[in-house]
Amino acid sequence: MTPTPKTVSSGGAPAVRVPYLVWGLLALIQLALIAVPLADRLQVQMTGDVVRLELVPVDPRDLLRGDYVVINLAIARVSRDIPGSDGVQSGDRVFVGLTSEGGGAAQPVRLAKTREDAGPVAISGTVLSVSGDNFILDYGINAFFLPEGQGRVIERLDRTRMRLEVSVAADGRSLPLALLFNGKAIRSDSIF
Repeated sequence: MTPTPKTVSSGGAPAVRVPYLVWGLLALIQLALIAVPLADRLQVQMTGDVVRLELVPVDPRDLLRGDYVVINLAIARVSRDIPGSDGVQSGDRVFVGLTSEGGGAAQPVRLAKTREDAGPVAISGTVLSVSGDNFILDYGINAFFLPEGQGRVIERLDRTRMRLEVSVAADGRSLPLALLFNGKAIRSDSIF
């Protein structure tokens, strides 16, 4: 009996079906593509420092993903008078050193181009523009997804009493964990 094109045999080893091997490799590649972002997210959540940030939510709707709150962080506007801001320009990747007292919202205290110069807790961002006396920054956490129908409820809440709890990893990456109202979580986005 002659081997068919679907089998490969080497020496006395059993025949391996090539299509099964190809499909198995494709399945492993797909699983890896799914696992890498999840592992990154898990690493930030498990090792990061948790800080609370002031925000101004706006409620749009995404047809594919449901309701979400657009996050406009108060720390997206940083004064040009902050220490370390010399030489920072639009387009630069920066680290904003944060501090919070008494469980309140974290405030920017330093701007740095390297993580080491930013202080113990620092979130990384990109300078979008320089507007007057402020830097406008993007931290890459600009939406918080909600179950369908909850966006309108969040929109009606008093913005001054809302906070976003964020995990900030040692390298500056950040991940939204929970949406807080009066200090209590009204919606969690954490893995655990």
